[in-house]
Amino acid sequence: MVRPTNLQDTEFTGLRGRVATLVEHHKFTNFIAGLIILNAITLGLETDPTVKLFYGRFLSIFDYFVIAAFTVEISLKLFAYRLSFFRAGWNVFDFLIVVISLVPSGGPLTVLRVLRVFRILRLMSIVPSMRRVLKALFDAVPGMASILGIMLIIFYIAAVVATKIFGTHPDPVMQGLYGDLGHSMYTLFQVMTLEDWPDVAAPTIAHFPWAWIYFILFIIVTSFAVLNLFVGIIVDAMDIVHDFEEEDKAVKDTIIRETEGLHKDMQAIQQQMTELRTLIVEQKKK
Repeated sequence: MVRPTNLQDTEFTGLRGRVATLVEHHKFTNFIAGLIILNAITLGLETDPTVKLFYGRFLSIFDYFVIAAFTVEISLKLFAYRLSFFRAGWNVFDFLIVVISLVPSGGPLTVLRVLRVFRILRLMSIVPSMRRVLKALFDAVPGMASILGIMLIIFYIAAVVATKIFGTHPDPVMQGLYGDLGHSMYTLFQVMTLEDWPDVAAPTIAHFPWAWIYFILFIIVTSFAVLNLFVGIIVDAMDIVHDFEEEDKAVKDTIIRETEGLHKDMQAIQQQMTELRTLIVEQKKK
């Protein structure tokens, strides 16, 4: 459940309150999560011709049931939260996924029906741990963009060097690997991922014996340095999110303790007032 921030401290009454309590109840949330998982499985089963031949009708019926359940869920949330529903990003995400699910299976929009598989992404809006991981990824985007820019610069420099030096050799293999800037960048990407990079390096070194220095330096800079920076930024973002949540939890615990202390103090004051009132009544009787 993702309640809009502006409604976090709001207490609903009447029918709206009962609906809000329903959609925010953990059993209701678990039911929707279970439907998402089952629907993801059935969407996968629909890709098997044999399964679709024998059980296609049942899968379609279940698919309609899931779409109806998601539509009812979104409708209930819209009724409870009104326009504030769209002030939470995850709610907008859920709304778009359900709208895509409602696209008719026939006509020119048939291709959009394939996007039904994105329903499983709704788990990220339901499972708190998934939301934390995704938030950390989004928080890491600025740092990752900077590293990506550095990597593109390195790729461009290395590709220009490879094209100018290795691409001048008339051998067809060398032309296929380094014939132009595009081929060079694709070849270097394969080297960076360490996927069969010896198959690239071997023919190059055969014509340019010193090329091993080029490949070693490129792999060290890209695979072992820059890519590890991506991992480091993501891990750092995860730590920041975790620390923020721990701090938020500590603040909430402090507020709860202080509230309990104030409640006890109020009870003590009420008890003293009762005793004082009793003494005053007894004095008046005397």
